[in-house]
Amino acid sequence: MSGELWTTGDIARRLGVTSERARQLTHRPTFPAPRQQAAHIRLWDADDVEQWITAFRPENAEPPRGTTGA
Repeated sequence: MSGELWTTGDIARRLGVTSERARQLTHRPTFPAPRQQAAHIRLWDADDVEQWITAFRPENAEPPRGTTGA
């Protein structure tokens, strides 16, 4: 576990989408719940988001560590 927390901006950069599209994705029932929330800022556990990407956006999943992806 990395313990890193991501904003919708971080999620957008990771997926290569706009922040608005990332915000839309975070409202899907399958998306992990935020780990923290303060006012209007929500933060997600990076590992939870990576697991969601692997399950629901496999084309964006990172190759397993120790492989070249080729």
